[in-house]
Amino acid sequence: MNGHAVADVAIAGGGIIGLSLGLELERRGLTVVVIDRQQAMSSASWAAGGMLAVHDPQNPAALMPLCVRSWELYPQYLKRVETLSGKKVPLRTRRAMQHVVTEHWAENGTRTGAGGLVTEAELAEFAPGLDASGHIFEWLDEGSLDPNDVREALPAAFKAAGGTLLEETEMLSVESVTGGVFVRTSRRHVSAHMFVNCCGAWAGETERGLGALPVVPVKGQMANLRCRPERLRCVVRAPGIYLVPRGDGRVTIGATIEHVGFDERVDEGSIRRMAEAAISLLPEAEAPPQMDMWAGLRPGTPDGLPILGAAGQEHCWHATGHYRDGILLAPVTAQVMAQAMLGEKPDVSLDAYASTRF
Repeated sequence: MNGHAVADVAIAGGGIIGLSLGLELERRGLTVVVIDRQQAMSSASWAAGGMLAVHDPQNPAALMPLCVRSWELYPQYLKRVETLSGKKVPLRTRRAMQHVVTEHWAENGTRTGAGGLVTEAELAEFAPGLDASGHIFEWLDEGSLDPNDVREALPAAFKAAGGTLLEETEMLSVESVTGGVFVRTSRRHVSAHMFVNCCGAWAGETERGLGALPVVPVKGQMANLRCRPERLRCVVRAPGIYLVPRGDGRVTIGATIEHVGFDERVDEGSIRRMAEAAISLLPEAEAPPQMDMWAGLRPGTPDGLPILGAAGQEHCWHATGHYRDGILLAPVTAQVMAQAMLGEKPDVSLDAYASTRF
């Protein structure tokens, strides 16, 4: 046991949600300790596709206010991360092609955030390598980034802002005490005024003392194909597959949705089937014999919405359950949680995301 740390806020979970919240709280003058059981940004945050999918039709309607506000916050969020870390986190794409079902289009017309149907001329400009036969796509105003860029920059930004990061440190329990909390970990104890559960797929574990949360791990397997960079310059989402170009010849494809507990093993057969679906859309892409493959665990909830706000235990808060949208929702989660924790009115009401809804 290496000493005892004291801070205004202790955060369990060093993924993009925990570190972004820590960064925002440090900006507001609070001292923050972030505790992570592995290396920071080593689970879902690193394994993500990196789509800032504001207008993904699969998102629950109740998620839209958070999505829109987070997209508004993204430029200043990235600027702060880059300034503090000295590392660039560029948007790799700024548009997305979303497959649409023709009868739905006829019924509903252009949805919010959609920029009309993709024309043949636009296909030739943004995705000349794409085989769009049998598909109709619409434009969506949304970006993407490479989570590896965030992985390099965000922990460095948090530490540069004055935050303390305890990696390879298991959080054992949190106890409410007079005026704050006492957090036991495998390395050192932390006394703080407030505690936030940002444990992602592990947030539902009950032995830590915060009670049960219906957060479960949802495995996603992904891989990188190779293609000439100029042949795909936007995200493409089609039934069962998405393509995210990184601008350097890599095209990230994903992702499976598997309810298999905390199993993070990669199944090459599943990846190869996914690659076949991707290559049917982008025939020029190559799936090399030694393909980059990985898996991550998304934190899923029964209604697909995150859990944001006060926990049942005094001085404790939850910010977890972001499922497929942790990268997108990091800036707004940091903003609204910091506002709520400091007694301010959040930019987006947290009523729909309270843990008491379960």
